[in-house]
Amino acid sequence: MLTPDEMKMFEAKLLEKKERILKNIDDTYHNIELMRNQDPKDEVDFATLSADTDIDIHIIRKQQEELNEIEIALGKIEDGTYGVCEMCGEPIGRARLEVKNFARFCISCRELNEKRHH
Repeated sequence: MLTPDEMKMFEAKLLEKKERILKNIDDTYHNIELMRNQDPKDEVDFATLSADTDIDIHIIRKQQEELNEIEIALGKIEDGTYGVCEMCGEPIGRARLEVKNFARFCISCRELNEKRHH
């Protein structure tokens, strides 16, 4: 189990990551708006702007998914279940949480879960 100090450290990391993602999403929306206000000169310009917008929208979706995972992790910190695997109930290794602060599964259960979904 994680110590209270470790929980606070992970909470701080999650909050920092959350703020960074919110800023990235805001910046990306701003870029999309700038692109929409451009006047394409020909089909190539139009295609490039469309592709860039599609990529930005995909990035926003991925960041929103990560933001959702961060919110779940912050809720788990609040209720005292952070760092516990949702499948087996065993502690998630600190090294794994260092790499993926919002991990919901230990390594073994993550692999099982991914096999099920593929």
